Amino acid sequence: MNPLDVTKVVDALKDRFAGKDLQIKPLREFEDKSKEQICVTIKAADLIEVMTFLKEDDRCLFDFLSDVTCVDYLDYPGATSRYGVTYNMVSTTRGHRMWAKCFTDDPEPEVPSVTSLWQGAEWPEREVYDLFGVRFSGHGDLRRLLTWEGFEAHPLRKDYPLHGRGERTAFKRIERDSA
Repeated sequence: MNPLDVTKVVDALKDRFAGKDLQIKPLREFEDKSKEQICVTIKAADLIEVMTFLKEDDRCLFDFLSDVTCVDYLDYPGATSRYGVTYNMVSTTRGHRMWAKCFTDDPEPEVPSVTSLWQGAEWPEREVYDLFGVRFSGHGDLRRLLTWEGFEAHPLRKDYPLHGRGERTAFKRIERDSA
């Protein structure tokens, strides 16, 4: 993202959402501003409105959602929320990239689904739900993707035991010569 693009996107966000509590900052500070990539932190209540703007406004045009992932901030110094759902967006027409973060907490972590904006968010949101337990309100098919429906835990949470909870011990061990 070159400095002109960063400035345009940041200015567009500040102009449109002056009354909202958006935190806009570089992922990492560089002396050469052309290397900076921007991250905006958005409250869950404002997520759809801000993401719609980022996708549709002529100064932004983030038409491709590259990834949806999550970070568990359990016991992270200075963290005020447990989960940070992260969206990686790309503007294929403008040639720039941006990240957005939305925080949520236990006991029922939930953020709005962005599948109405980017259909490609369907499976990454299901993966985050399956592995972290973060629900996406408005998602049309929120079910487990990598574990089974009866599985009660979320294995990428930091409080999940490293060796699991015994779910692997119930299966017969298959050796190379017996397969």
